[in-house]
Amino acid sequence: MDPDLARIAADRMGGRLPLRAAVMAVVARIPVGRVLGYGQVAALIGSPRAARQVGYALAALRPEQADPEGPGPIPWWRVIRSDGSLAHAGDPGRPLLQRALLQDEGVPFIQDKVPMATHQWRPG
Repeated sequence: MDPDLARIAADRMGGRLPLRAAVMAVVARIPVGRVLGYGQVAALIGSPRAARQVGYALAALRPEQADPEGPGPIPWWRVIRSDGSLAHAGDPGRPLLQRALLQDEGVPFIQDKVPMATHQWRPG
């Protein structure tokens, strides 16, 4: 595993890093053109049953953190459901924006889903 990701997980499991901060640290590392499922983010932070909490953490981003055009945004749009679909809870306009941002990064959609086999990030 990537040493940075291993450190994030160890700090999270050791109680030294709050869940929200761990989520942001992992999501910030997802490369352009790649995606992760909510549960995959949860597993990377050492909390494999916390997929819903990952979603809550991303939904709670401050506007300046969520703005793709802002300085140093957290790329929330790269986190999707494990089946490749986009979550539609909360803001009804968000899935359309998320799809557009992913497509701008070269991520394709086939029948409204990202092909996870080819576009899921697999950290080393």
